[in-house]
Formats: sequence, C-alpha cells, structure tokens
Amino acid sequence: MQSKILNKKAALESFRAECRQRNISITPQRVAIYSALMGSTEHPSAEDIYNRVKSDFPDISVDTVYRTLSTFSQMGLVNVVEGYGEPKRYDPDIEPHHHFRCNRCNRIVDFQDTGFDKLKVPAIIRRKFSVSGIRVVVEGLCDKCRRKKR
Repeated sequence: MQSKILNKKAALESFRAECRQRNISITPQRVAIYSALMGSTEHPSAEDIYNRVKSDFPDISVDTVYRTLSTFSQMGLVNVVEGYGEPKRYDPDIEPHHHFRCNRCNRIVDFQDTGFDKLKVPAIIRRKFSVSGIRVVVEGLCDKCRRKKR
C-alpha cells in the first residue's frame, strides 16, 4: 500500500513538472482528471473520467474532460485507444504494449509480446509515411464473454 501512495505521489509530481515545462496551467480539475485516469486499472472513456471527478467538481463539463484528455495525449502522458464506432478510451500506461479488445463487451486488456514488438512495417507504408510506433489490437471474445456464450 505504501508503494502505491509513493508511486501516485511521484506520478503527480512528474505530471506537474511536465505541465510547468510546457507552460500549461496546473488546475485542480486537471490534477483530478489526471489522478482519476492514473488510478484506473481499465481504459476509461472521457465519460468514465467525468463521472469519477464530477462529485468533487460539480461544475465541470464533459467537454472540459475531453479537451483535458486530448491535451494529456498531445503531451504524451496518456495514449488514446480508438474504438470502432465506440468512444475513445484512454490508457495511462504509456510504455509500449498491445491490446486485446472484446467484440462483445468492449473490454480492453493490455498485454506484452516481443513478437508483436518486432513486427516489420511494410515497405509501402515506410515509403509513404513516417511511422512513430506499432500497437497491435487483437480482437475476439474475452474470457467472461466466452463463458457466457457456452
């Protein structure tokens, strides 16, 4: 428990330092949004984050949460996990990793795989575009939905 508290303090201090370096105001709302995101073990949507912080900030809008998360993404503090027709979800884990997405319940699970990390970008893509990273999304039914299907 003590290490979680220290990790959260370190993450918040790193967040504040990054904001100061980029001349971005450190508002209580931004700190609350960042804390809610970092405290998540899932990949929350902006609405999920909004629901977590609105009790402390009743006047905060969903739009403010969206814009703040977009700013965090541009700063490299979070990754955006795009869905197919679903709302954007946000991933506080910015280390390289991949995702499994359930087609039924939309659950997203992080996983590591060195084989996927070493995927070669096709030549046609390398010639036309500047690739900054590779993230693989594997889709199917999660363990919970597979059990329900039987």
